[in-house]
Amino acid sequence: MTSGAGHTCLSDDTTLGNRPVSCQADRVSSPRSVLVVDDQAPFRMAARAVLRRLEGFEFAGEASSGPEAIELVASLHPALVLMDINMPEMNGIEATKRIVSVHPDVAVILCSTHDPNDIPAEASASGAIAYVSKEHLAADTIRDLWDSRDSGIFTSR
Repeated sequence: MTSGAGHTCLSDDTTLGNRPVSCQADRVSSPRSVLVVDDQAPFRMAARAVLRRLEGFEFAGEASSGPEAIELVASLHPALVLMDINMPEMNGIEATKRIVSVHPDVAVILCSTHDPNDIPAEASASGAIAYVSKEHLAADTIRDLWDSRDSGIFTSR
């Protein structure tokens, strides 16, 4: 039995699909924390509004750059990161690679204004679970992608 993050786990660490998880309580009863990463404040605000309508998920924080996202993932331990692809300093694809290599239990959804057919090829190899065009970012979309995160298939919407 282990405890942490405000809950008690009946068993030690295990895996869900090919991703490690802390315990059953992390998958079921705890709100899933979400970090929003985008260099544009209006999109961060819009993403927070979407998260308010998404039961079982909570806004954990925001970052405006790839390096800041990497630091915040290490300190906040979010379950999910909504990551813009196009940012100065470090793009979202590189930030995703770095985050997932150190925190393989964090799910990342890449976001941009690109048409899904025009996203950079390296996006699917970044470790992200999916790509969503910003215009299609909605509570149902996030829920569907979260629920299918362990399929091992990179999805574009």
